[in-house]
Amino acid sequence: MQFHDVRFPANLSFGSLGGPERRTEIVSLANGYEERNTPWAQSRRRYDAGVGMRSLDDIERLIGFFEARQGQLFGFRWKDWSDFKSCEPSKDIAFDDQIIGTGDGVASDFGLMKTYRSGAQSYARPIAKPVAGTVKVGVNGTEMTESVDFTIETNTGQITFVTPPAQGVPVSAGFEFDVPVRFDTERIQTSVASFQAGEIPSVPIVEIRL
Repeated sequence: MQFHDVRFPANLSFGSLGGPERRTEIVSLANGYEERNTPWAQSRRRYDAGVGMRSLDDIERLIGFFEARQGQLFGFRWKDWSDFKSCEPSKDIAFDDQIIGTGDGVASDFGLMKTYRSGAQSYARPIAKPVAGTVKVGVNGTEMTESVDFTIETNTGQITFVTPPAQGVPVSAGFEFDVPVRFDTERIQTSVASFQAGEIPSVPIVEIRL
């Protein structure tokens, strides 16, 4: 996967429009009932970075970032200001925010994930791009120490323990994370006159699978 481990300027993504999408195939039957299915196990996020442009200097930074990524060729990190923590946005990250697995006394590697719940249903979202320095990990209700008890690979979201967690104990984590994305357009079209008149350029961004 062609990916640059650099974040789109966070002050430009602030105020952007976007969120998750799902793909559902719906077949209407002759009796009026429906059959619904999805080819996607995971949701996919889309954004419009143009909403965050507030000045011509912002446009210049956007074009510089676009050129450095060679348009759609290279992916990059994106901060989704509405969903960038393992906890609620108003709370502080804690090591027990998310349960990411259960020890078996053998496995040392655990992938970060964030679980979304509503009623009895839930969706576990894999997290591949945690933010360095924000990851906290716990085993059986006790916080672990990075570089002593575990290491974190920020390019994959993989945690590796020095000593495998014991059989049956819960493994938890708290973290900030970015979304791996790419530009979803081959061109950036801007006009100084239009921008000064209040017209906002469209800069589509789409999540990529890693």
